[in-house]
Amino acid sequence: MLRPDTFAPDTLAIVTGAGSGLGNATARRLAAMGARLALVDLKAEGMAALAGETGALALACDVADGPASQAAFARILAERGRPRVLVNCAGIAPGARIIEADGPGPLEAFERIVRVNLFGTYNWLRLAACAMAQNPPDAEGQRGVIVNTASVAAFEGQIGQAAYAAAKGGVASLTLPAARELARHGIRVAAIAPGLFGTPMVEAMADEVQARVRDIIPFPQRPGRPDEFARMAVEIITNPMVNGAVLRLDAGLRMQAR
Repeated sequence: MLRPDTFAPDTLAIVTGAGSGLGNATARRLAAMGARLALVDLKAEGMAALAGETGALALACDVADGPASQAAFARILAERGRPRVLVNCAGIAPGARIIEADGPGPLEAFERIVRVNLFGTYNWLRLAACAMAQNPPDAEGQRGVIVNTASVAAFEGQIGQAAYAAAKGGVASLTLPAARELARHGIRVAAIAPGLFGTPMVEAMADEVQARVRDIIPFPQRPGRPDEFARMAVEIITNPMVNGAVLRLDAGLRMQAR
């Protein structure tokens, strides 16, 4: 199915969160290596240029919406066939305090962050896995690969990141049991836990917050580049021994409390 330098012509890869940041960079790298693409993002405009350049199928969809996702996935199957690769990059990272100035933090904020980052990841994992299980196996019996996006916040969440850390911790904890369950179908599951990366989501953080984090990155002392995430995703996809693992991609960063 997969070779180190390129993908077989029939390889369909789904990338969620493809409209910007890590998802966009990953989709571009996959396309450059010959994969066919299905792009998923809440906002269609972010995918337009990439779809035009690559001929990808672009679908505007809330990844955590069950019926909408099933409809989008059905369209992928009908128009492009079954995927062999899924890279889940869709996510949000707003701050959400447990206690705010006027009382308890709103439950709705916690629910929204967990819904997009964790429910959305699981939702597309389950849809893709069910389809991948029907693929013909390659020479090693592999039928598909799923790469999810966790975060270093799963392990060292900062003040104001309780909801985000809980959601990304869920993604990290999902990795091994999903890999174990899907092994009998020839499907591998792994996750990347990025540190500070130069994406719109990170750039929306206050400048002083970004500066504090940059100061504690050992080396290289800079935000990661989205294509560096994409390269790690490709390594997971093409290396058959990567399974059930959460791989940190953080230049040695260990987050402080604030």
